[in-house]
Amino acid sequence: MSTPVKVYALRRLIDRLVVLRVNFGSNVSQASRTDEDRTNVTNPNETGLPQGYSDVPEEDRKKAQRFFLQGATVAGTGNYEYAIEMYVQGLALDPEEIDAHKALRDISLKRKVSGGKDMGMFEKRKHPTSTKEDKTNMLNAERLLAYDPGNRDYMVVLLQSAHRAGFYDTALWIAAILLKANLDATKPEYNKFIILKDVYKALSEYKLATDACYAALQLRPNDMDLTGEMKNLAAMQTLTQGNYLRAKSFRESMRNKDAQDQQLESDKDVRSTDFLTRKISETEAEWRSNLDDRSKFTKYIEALRTTETLEHENHAIELLEDFYRRTKEFKWRQKAGEIKISQLNRMQRTLASSLKLDPNDVDLKKEYQAFMIDKVKAELDEYKLIVENYPTDSSARFEMASRLFQLRQFQDAIPIFQHVRNDPKFRSKAGLLLARCFLEAGFYDEASDTFKIVIEEYPHRGDETSKDMVYWYGRTLEQLNEMAAAIKQYSQVAQMDFNYRDVQERIKRLRSAAAASK
Repeated sequence: MSTPVKVYALRRLIDRLVVLRVNFGSNVSQASRTDEDRTNVTNPNETGLPQGYSDVPEEDRKKAQRFFLQGATVAGTGNYEYAIEMYVQGLALDPEEIDAHKALRDISLKRKVSGGKDMGMFEKRKHPTSTKEDKTNMLNAERLLAYDPGNRDYMVVLLQSAHRAGFYDTALWIAAILLKANLDATKPEYNKFIILKDVYKALSEYKLATDACYAALQLRPNDMDLTGEMKNLAAMQTLTQGNYLRAKSFRESMRNKDAQDQQLESDKDVRSTDFLTRKISETEAEWRSNLDDRSKFTKYIEALRTTETLEHENHAIELLEDFYRRTKEFKWRQKAGEIKISQLNRMQRTLASSLKLDPNDVDLKKEYQAFMIDKVKAELDEYKLIVENYPTDSSARFEMASRLFQLRQFQDAIPIFQHVRNDPKFRSKAGLLLARCFLEAGFYDEASDTFKIVIEEYPHRGDETSKDMVYWYGRTLEQLNEMAAAIKQYSQVAQMDFNYRDVQERIKRLRSAAAASK
């Protein structure tokens, strides 16, 4: 029997009116509320239009058609550059004419195949994509994309600008192109999948948001937060599926607003726990028809996990541990550990939210600190188990050493970080924490030498990791009484980020001490 995760100060948190997301009913009500809070899409504003959506007057639509017709005519003669300009001018009047976007895309591809070259550097400067006007940025990005149809950066600008400007149909059109382009790329970019996920989520396109999130997760499979978000998106997809009268486009949805309102009203009482409990029952019945079917068992476990309730999660843990005992396949025990860690992360967020509401509560601070120690210890036990069963799993080794670092068990963490540094994926992160372990354990020369190496190896000067490396190197030099060298490191940090930690105070103090000693 698995021991459920303790709920710290639950009664205190309830008394403080903190909403606990470990409760099944609160999760469903939260999911239900999202139907009424869907960002920028479903809720009509006072004008009767979807919230945030930019409508185009009928007169402008008619004017735009003349440009589109002219563009199509000249494209037929092979005059692609002139055709591109005609379509962009038309889209300036009617940015939501998706057929025009598609036609312009087709022209750009034909131009590319026929040997058309990218726009020159000086010409590009005439079409900036970082102005204060989102519509201008969108049109300029589309013009640049027409001359370089495979450029994913232009696609991103077009997507984000269209979304901010309220041209949602355009955003969805280019999002589909960007998603495919990034998936097909030799080196898919993680950030582009995240951008797609965020836009799709903002538009309540949960199926597409889930797809983009899944693609990002393939690049960073150990990102627990991203894993949790993907599950939430998938749950939202199921919750909202079929609940609305969805038109083919946002423009069409404006014309169907009355029908949408009627459908929303009639469906309010339907949104309940029924869907989740039905999913659990269905997947359990399928699994029990063949208890050795791992695929059906996995679906049942995921249905239990989706509820994010202690009752269902603890049941999933018990089933996974029993399946592990029967099969001797550690992956099932590992999944049980993942659920335990998810529970701990959820409880941490709850306690942190409560502490944020009352930051001066001494007792609550102590409760939070005690919880965090127990949380890190529990996570350490889980990662130790993984390493015992998968000795070559560098990710689990890194997480294990990180927990030892948090528990200030520096001498235990040092050999593990040294081992993990052989994996290129963790070389910089493990190197930084290794050097800090040396520093905290009082091995100042070893810390100094390690910091020199990791700073020299690290390629991204100016990011958070870089600032951390240089700052802690300065702290190490202080311990070695090399004050001039320490000031130099702090100065570098200040030049990257003047408000970083206590770097200003350290520079002033060390310089004052140096001046006083002369």
